[in-house]
Amino acid sequence: MKTTLFLRLFVIGLLLIGVPKVYGQLSIIPAPQKQTIQDGQFTFDGRIGLQADAELKSVPAYLSREFEGRFGISLTEESSVDRSIVLQVDESLLADEAYQLQVMSDEIIITGGAAHGVFNGIQSLMQLVYTASEDNRPLTIRSCTIEDAPRFEWRGFMLDESRHFFGKEKVKQLLDLMALHKINTFHWHLTDEPGWRVEIKEYPKLTTIGGKGTWSNPDTPAQFYTQKDIREIVNYAKKRFIKVIPEIDMPGHASAANRAYPEFSGGGSEDHPEFTFHPGRESTYDYLTNILREIATLFPSSYVHIGGDEVHYGNQEWAADEEIQQLMHEQNLEDLKTVESYFIRRMADSVKAMGSKVVGWDEVASAGVSKDSSVVMWWHHDKPEILDEVLQQGYTTVLCPRIPMYFDFVQHDSHQSGRRWNGFSDLRSVYGFPSKLSINDEVFGDQILGIQANLWTERVQNEERLDFMVWPRLSAMAEAAWTPADSKSYEGFQQRLKGMLEILDKYQISYFNPFDIKSTPEPKGTNTPRWQENF
Repeated sequence: MKTTLFLRLFVIGLLLIGVPKVYGQLSIIPAPQKQTIQDGQFTFDGRIGLQADAELKSVPAYLSREFEGRFGISLTEESSVDRSIVLQVDESLLADEAYQLQVMSDEIIITGGAAHGVFNGIQSLMQLVYTASEDNRPLTIRSCTIEDAPRFEWRGFMLDESRHFFGKEKVKQLLDLMALHKINTFHWHLTDEPGWRVEIKEYPKLTTIGGKGTWSNPDTPAQFYTQKDIREIVNYAKKRFIKVIPEIDMPGHASAANRAYPEFSGGGSEDHPEFTFHPGRESTYDYLTNILREIATLFPSSYVHIGGDEVHYGNQEWAADEEIQQLMHEQNLEDLKTVESYFIRRMADSVKAMGSKVVGWDEVASAGVSKDSSVVMWWHHDKPEILDEVLQQGYTTVLCPRIPMYFDFVQHDSHQSGRRWNGFSDLRSVYGFPSKLSINDEVFGDQILGIQANLWTERVQNEERLDFMVWPRLSAMAEAAWTPADSKSYEGFQQRLKGMLEILDKYQISYFNPFDIKSTPEPKGTNTPRWQENF
């Protein structure tokens, strides 16, 4: 019996050698590529110095402000200190977003290939401090060495504020948490059927009339961002190394704009009245180009998203319109789809003439926009052949398929409000993306710019519901976009996620808790018409 028991224990011990040490990892999301935990600790007591290369500009001030405001830790530039944090750039060693973090007993050194890399290292340091035990002050963090760099260049999140409006402070909180997760792209969906949310000086009725209403209440007073608000938020994001990409939807999803300026409407359908801009009037192109010029001055990211999707929902009136028929004859356009393509190409050329790249949903690839000055977002999860075609044509592509990257889909089978489509977007499937795609990395790898999660807000009418649908799935997306596939571990992520949920508590985020489902009941969502379920 003793011999048998010994053999069993011996075999179990051998098996355990191969089990990942999820409990010994640093509590950082996304998981660093390389990390070593060492003996010793850094204690935040006494006088903590801050030294930084001059080229880092606003980064040291950001670190000081965050440490003081969030942790009550003051940093000083004086030389006579007990311990120091050192921020430095070494272009010869690291790519722009890459960083090294060394935590020793008397010094913390963050080295980046550029300021963005140093900033990323700061986010890892902040997570270590956030999750340090607060039972006993002063705060301490473990000595360690991290070497890290992103898997994808584009790590994005899209917020739809046309359907429901959340406001400046909520967006800033979202940007703070995106930065903490090293998510570097904020795609801002500002115009659609329910409301137009960005001030355009040349066309004030876009907001005073087009800004009225939400998806759940068409009588809501006008809600929108002034140009001053936009500049404030864009600057806030810039300090966090997040580029903000505006979306001005066209030629469809134009109902709010057409309420304000009906002379540019191309009509719509019974379900989608006044859904399109008019493609047969030269004044339409002048009007939209003027709008995009103002947009380009507000958003210096070098990208402008023009939508380009789902035009067939409301282009039925085009077939009987004399001006559109004349356009088809003059331009030798065969059908309404080629009219749509003509419109998209013209507006893409306008964006290009302003010095920006056009971004569009995957429909724009079939319109024939220039592959050298555009980025395509693949969203048709049920049509992988579209992704194949986009890549075959040579387009730079961002992957954001509805399943699992649309966060308006439910995240647990018990949830009632939200979309489903032969499945939904649970935490594990978000984390595992894009491993199941059959993409030839050797051929198309350089064309995959990155991945993005999108939140459409038909059923998201308040901040509580917003938090619940975004978190913690956005944490999973952040790791999917940053950490190499062969370094990912869902079990390890789950352990680290417990620390991130503690951080979200400190931000007063009403997240869904996957570890205690009963403790986080689903906030009520708004009703959605049947046509929206499986578009």
